[in-house]
Amino acid sequence: MNDSATEAFVAHRDLLFTVAYEMLGSAADAEDVLQETWLRWVKIDLAQVRDQRAYLVRITTRQALNRLRTLKRRKEAYVGPWLPEPLLTAPDVAEDVELAENLSLALMYILETLAPTERAVFVLREVFDFGYDDIAAAIGKSPAAVRQIALRARRHVDARRPRTPGSPEEARAALNSFQRALVTGDLQGLLDVLAPDVVFVSDGGGFRLAALRPVVGADKVLGYMAGSVTKAGGILTGEPTTVNGNPGLILRLDGVIDGVLALRVENARVTGLYYVRNPEKLTRVESETPLTSR
Repeated sequence: MNDSATEAFVAHRDLLFTVAYEMLGSAADAEDVLQETWLRWVKIDLAQVRDQRAYLVRITTRQALNRLRTLKRRKEAYVGPWLPEPLLTAPDVAEDVELAENLSLALMYILETLAPTERAVFVLREVFDFGYDDIAAAIGKSPAAVRQIALRARRHVDARRPRTPGSPEEARAALNSFQRALVTGDLQGLLDVLAPDVVFVSDGGGFRLAALRPVVGADKVLGYMAGSVTKAGGILTGEPTTVNGNPGLILRLDGVIDGVLALRVENARVTGLYYVRNPEKLTRVESETPLTSR
């Protein structure tokens, strides 16, 4: 029986991690949730389980919800904006356009504004396409209640997400232009690629210098970034990579990782910049993390 439990858990592990990460925004917390899921899974009588995948996701969701409520209190005491932990991902994640959009730092930043139950419902329904009955079993509510929560969460997210997200090609082109302008100090080049109402969000976690509030507007963002580069000194380089299935940059100062920058692109212009500098969130940007919606 333990062999069968292990086989099922291993088969769905990447999915379970993705569910937990999408709910929590933290790889370390997602790993803890998987450990808790495993400890509960091995105590289940598998003969009574009709759909092992759905049952494992149910356990994972319940554990992630418990952890999410704890994280919410921790985030309230966090220094400055809280951004999800960026993950280096394989090309197959980027090829799944819908999954890549849902895993983007831009969307996950929006999910931070949802209540824990709303986030769980949105993630299971919109990202992983679970039915209302399965979601209801996972969160302990009726299917009718889940439908209402899903509708409310979708409206909340849709009001804040890009209306015309750029294609992967547009995002890559914007990233390349941004990278060249940033490392060469071409301020006009940076201004050209930024949308007038661009928003810059940085996360230093109190460990590294970062803006304590989002910076809004191309001129202000440009001024803040130029000032930060000047204060930092040294040689700044940008390495294009794939972060959460989307184009991103690993920025290094004198060869040492300074942070990870993710972009939101609309109509070939950068409308959102998300810069993670907190060193505790930079442990998974040099080796790929497998993510999947299946």
